[in-house]
Amino acid sequence: MFTGIVTAVGRIESVERQDDRLRLRIKAPYRDLELGESIAVAGVCLTVVECEDDVFAVDAVVTTRSRTRFGEFVPGDPVNLERPLAVGDRLGGHFVQGHVDGLGEVLAVREEADAVLVDIRLPQPVAELSIPHGSITVDGVSMTINAMPEPDVVQIAVIPYTREQTTLGRLVPGARVHVEGDVLGKFVRQLLHKES
Repeated sequence: MFTGIVTAVGRIESVERQDDRLRLRIKAPYRDLELGESIAVAGVCLTVVECEDDVFAVDAVVTTRSRTRFGEFVPGDPVNLERPLAVGDRLGGHFVQGHVDGLGEVLAVREEADAVLVDIRLPQPVAELSIPHGSITVDGVSMTINAMPEPDVVQIAVIPYTREQTTLGRLVPGARVHVEGDVLGKFVRQLLHKES
């Protein structure tokens, strides 16, 4: 379980493909990672399979790659990182599972006053869970839905701090982002489907 409060931006050191396996090595400021620990990479919950000094490795299985852009990553790409929530930690964002639902497409990026407004077209399962002023996770960052210009489009307002401390400051039209719908909305949707 995560909160969507990114604690570091790492860099892809290498991408290794062998048969169906994709292993990413990531440079990060964490010095105390342990084998088997969970970590959110660009919003995706993965398991640390190697760690040495300031580099760790994770494997992305076929099902993960089918709904993420991990297969497109190249050395040097920045990725948002978050370690899992510990009992007693502050919950500064919202409950994030790290179970990315799919890819959204950035439609527009524009500055307005002290924020950058980003419009993102969502896959239908995420759009169904999205409401104005609700929560959504974009590339691992907990965001509030500022508005919904269309039924399948959300607008988020990225403040200067978030632009500087995460990869969201690099978004441009046409970019694809990992999106995870609000887990509470998923439970409500499932309960409603069971009752109908």
